[in-house]
Amino acid sequence: MKNILKLPLFSSYEFDSNFYDELFIKNNEVRDIYKTLFKLFSQHSVSEFDQLNNKAKDSFFNLGITFQVYGENEVQERVFPFDLFPRIIDQQEWATIESGVLQRSKALNLFLWDLYHEQKIIKNGIVPLELISSSVNFLSQMKDVNPPEGIYNHISGTDLIKHSDGNYYVLEDNIRCPSGVSYVIGNRTAVKHALFGVFNKYNTQRVVDYGANLLEIMESVKPKGVDNPVCVIITPGVYNSAYYEHTFLAKQMGIDLVEGRDLFVENDFVYKQTIYGPEKVDVIYRRIDDLFIDPLAFRADSVLGVPGLFSAYKKGNVCLVNAPGTGVADDKAIYTYMPEIIKYYLGEDPILNNVHTYHCSRKNELSYVLDNIDKLVVKPVDESGGYGISIGNKLTKEEIKQVQETIKANPRKYIAQPIMSLSTHPTYIEDSESFEPRHVDLRTFTLLGKDKDYVLKGGLTRVALRKGNLVVNSSQGGGSKDTWVLK
Repeated sequence: MKNILKLPLFSSYEFDSNFYDELFIKNNEVRDIYKTLFKLFSQHSVSEFDQLNNKAKDSFFNLGITFQVYGENEVQERVFPFDLFPRIIDQQEWATIESGVLQRSKALNLFLWDLYHEQKIIKNGIVPLELISSSVNFLSQMKDVNPPEGIYNHISGTDLIKHSDGNYYVLEDNIRCPSGVSYVIGNRTAVKHALFGVFNKYNTQRVVDYGANLLEIMESVKPKGVDNPVCVIITPGVYNSAYYEHTFLAKQMGIDLVEGRDLFVENDFVYKQTIYGPEKVDVIYRRIDDLFIDPLAFRADSVLGVPGLFSAYKKGNVCLVNAPGTGVADDKAIYTYMPEIIKYYLGEDPILNNVHTYHCSRKNELSYVLDNIDKLVVKPVDESGGYGISIGNKLTKEEIKQVQETIKANPRKYIAQPIMSLSTHPTYIEDSESFEPRHVDLRTFTLLGKDKDYVLKGGLTRVALRKGNLVVNSSQGGGSKDTWVLK
């Protein structure tokens, strides 16, 4: 394995010992798990690999794998950036990840039930009442509402990073409407098209069974008295950033994709319009935000939702996946209490550790954050998609002052974390016509239902395509990779 960095496709690769490089070990030798794959890629010339890379991009284009980017003056639809060099996770490492994210999902579900019922965790002084009451995602309308089978977060997306110490840490939990699973399956399809036969070299877990498992989970939380539940996905429409995913999942599960105008409520039951007349709907996977699902219960100006839907839900006549009000638990301020939440409800220590986090509503932590902006990543607690993030060591002195003033104006809205050393992974950069290290994270997908749980054996590896960038979100110019979990 000598002179591996001088091979054409790796001529621009700069090994940096400050980060955990997932391909190379410290002496620049390829990790055992990647040796077969590395040899396969190294056999290609630049022109040959360009052809394979274009084949993969064509696959994404033909499959319609896109996302929407919202600018100040326009909305753009783009093909999702994809890198052909997959990430590999061995069986033992994956077992820790899977058990850890499942533990968090179960604890968050119990936490949500408690918050909307007896609030024992608040009465026992574990989580402060002010933190809950000040959360914009806490829905008072959900108090004492019993979701079917007691499940709130049927679908959870947990974001992980691999630090320079080689361990995984949880960056955040996403349980409102976690997206990205369609890209996981699209990535696998693209690799199979471009690198035919590569899977004969590796025994990888399947990811294409996600739709079947999601449908089984949805059917398991059907309302009482229903034998054969009718399930649908409700979408805000074609201009939503994740519309491709909505259509993809509907096809995967063989169920209807509907908009609010396709449904109506009568006598507290939900029906969809069909060419044969109304058909009762029992389970709705909603990709519409809480406040827009029902103009009679929430925002009266919403044209996306269904009048009367929340009333039908409260009476147990329809199940909403995920439940309204789950966003209070993926508030980044609540994240700081996750070790205590897991211990309180499950009696267990966390399998996966949090990144150390400062919440600016605490006076002593606020002082530390304000004095150390240049060493921290500052995030709003209620944003997603990488919006509103400030990475301290990338800021000018003037920008640091602006961040300080923004935090002081509303401390509750912000948390701060150390600038973590996200692992790097080889990524093909077209400008240099070679592979270069780029920072990556991993979004896992966990499903909870009645007497069933499931973790997708793969997940979405997201890539920060700009050199040195730590923000991996597609809305911020990030891409993705196929993720192989070995059997």
